[in-house]
Amino acid sequence: MTPSSQPPAPGRRGDLFDPECPTRRLLDRIGTKWTSMAIKVLAEADPQEVRFAELQRRMTGVSQKMLSVTLQNMTRDGLVHRRVEATVPPRVHYRLTPLGLTLEEPLARLRAWAEEHMAEVDRANEQHAQEQTA
Repeated sequence: MTPSSQPPAPGRRGDLFDPECPTRRLLDRIGTKWTSMAIKVLAEADPQEVRFAELQRRMTGVSQKMLSVTLQNMTRDGLVHRRVEATVPPRVHYRLTPLGLTLEEPLARLRAWAEEHMAEVDRANEQHAQEQTA
């Protein structure tokens, strides 16, 4: 093998086949629709903190359990800050951390790509389905 045709070394940046690839690891964490939707809602929130019930209302279709798991994972990963008010019942507020805010721009670019190209993807899917049934 020539040096340019050798497979990437394990752990090399951009090697999506390596479980330790930073891109792969990040996509495993933020690649869900609920995580990206939560980032968008929290980034656009005014004021910056949003209560759990308000997040659930803004994130159409998410169950209470799924939102709870999503926010726990985002908190664990340092993307979201959780603040509990000592009231009865407790009020829980969420906001993006500075790290979480850095995801707003790349996700906005991904949304822009989807808006520009999703019709093409849909047409390709339809054509493929027609070819499969022909």
